[in-house]
Amino acid sequence: MAGVVAVVLLAEAVFIAALNWFLGVVVDRQDMSLAGLDPDVMSTSSKIGGVLFGLYFALCALVAALVAVRDRAPAGLGRVLLISAAVVHGLLGAFAWGLVGWTAFLFMVVVLGLIVLLLMTYDRAAGPQSEAPGGVPGQGGGPATRTEPGAAPAGAGAPAGRTDEPQDGDDEPQDSVPAQITVPAPTTP
Repeated sequence: MAGVVAVVLLAEAVFIAALNWFLGVVVDRQDMSLAGLDPDVMSTSSKIGGVLFGLYFALCALVAALVAVRDRAPAGLGRVLLISAAVVHGLLGAFAWGLVGWTAFLFMVVVLGLIVLLLMTYDRAAGPQSEAPGGVPGQGGGPATRTEPGAAPAGAGAPAGRTDEPQDGDDEPQDSVPAQITVPAPTTP
């Protein structure tokens, strides 16, 4: 699915860059001023804008391709790029409805849906950690665990195995991650 998004965004990047380059050439050959603007400036800005917009969509396609190859959710800048591409397609779809027609609107909405589907299907909270219990963590026996900063190594001073007797807190639900306790700062000088 992420590969489809990458191909669509790359094709759109090439189309947007080529369209703006073509419009820049048309403006350059017209030799007419629009509201007093220099035709050379309009032509150059159209070409530069097309190249930048095309590079933006190509970068979004690269992020989608990396998601497809790694089979992991996008993180950091990649996630922000895909979210911004979804917003851009929503805005372009709204403008396309009035200026171009319903077919361009439909294309923009389909691409928007693909990007949102990509972001939702590769959710970072869910993950395939359905391995057999009872082994050394991180070596195929169970899910890999991270050591907490400042935690003692597992060998020296590790607590003994759990007995069947109830211990403190067994009657209450437990969090999977212990809460960090911060000391409140004084509010008065």
